[in-house]
Amino acid sequence: MLHKTKGIALKTTNYSESSIVAHVFTEAFGMQAFLINGAKKPKAKISANLFQPLHPLDMVVYHKDSGGLQRIQEVRQLPLLHEIPFDIQKSALAMFINEILYKVLRQQSADPFLFHFIVQAILWLDSTQEGLANFHLIFLVRLSRFLGFLPLHQSDRSHPYFDLLDGVFCNNLPAHSHILQEPHTTLFQMLLKTSFEEAQQIRMLKADRKYLLEKILEFYKLHTENFGNVHSLYILEEIFQ
Repeated sequence: MLHKTKGIALKTTNYSESSIVAHVFTEAFGMQAFLINGAKKPKAKISANLFQPLHPLDMVVYHKDSGGLQRIQEVRQLPLLHEIPFDIQKSALAMFINEILYKVLRQQSADPFLFHFIVQAILWLDSTQEGLANFHLIFLVRLSRFLGFLPLHQSDRSHPYFDLLDGVFCNNLPAHSHILQEPHTTLFQMLLKTSFEEAQQIRMLKADRKYLLEKILEFYKLHTENFGNVHSLYILEEIFQ
């Protein structure tokens, strides 16, 4: 049966000499794998180039509830991204965000609110001219709400520690190493309360930004099964060093 849905391209894998499997997070069905025959041929009806990482898609798909590989009848990039593919900083951020999303959405069912959040974040990144240095930190913190482990806001300074294992602010040092403490607890609090539009208002040293990113990724590892290493992290650090 045919269905219209929007999607976000995340990854492609080779299926044969000329075919691919496109892994797409769809608004209607969640994470799906689509077999596209002949996608790598020069005159392909559905080209592999349409599935560049993090591109929003407008799709007509065949869907079977039994799962497995699905099929696509029509697909186009919509809206088109104008800056992410050509701007080195935005490309590095997109590559990083794309890898994170593929890790955390592999078993994700349909969630229109999560889908809308991701699309709006992509479009903001594509159009903005400022606030890039903190974008990925705010994205990760806000994404964690949809994944179910966003910490409760706690502005009371009597809670100087954030327990990454339990996902709570506390006033006693936990008996393990998975923690944030001042001054990084305050910076983390600021990230929790900041929108993408206000990202440039958070001032921090590069060393603090790097440390916070490492700790937020540690937070993800603790709460996401088989999260593993983030291979695009070194590219991001090179671009924003």
